[in-house]
Amino acid sequence: MPKMKSNRGAAKTFRKTGSGKIKRNKAYKAHILTSKSTKRKRGLRKATLVSDAEIKRVKIMIQ
Repeated sequence: MPKMKSNRGAAKTFRKTGSGKIKRNKAYKAHILTSKSTKRKRGLRKATLVSDAEIKRVKIMIQ
């Protein structure tokens, strides 16, 4: 049986940390930023970790 292909979109979106957790960027930071407050935009800058409920699925996608 051939190897599984990784989901290329997911591979570009998620990154593994040294301890094996999965890091992601926050959504809603791409456009229409004039209607969002500075505080809200500042909070969207930093990356965060993928939630426990989604980790298994994301790991399969990025392999």
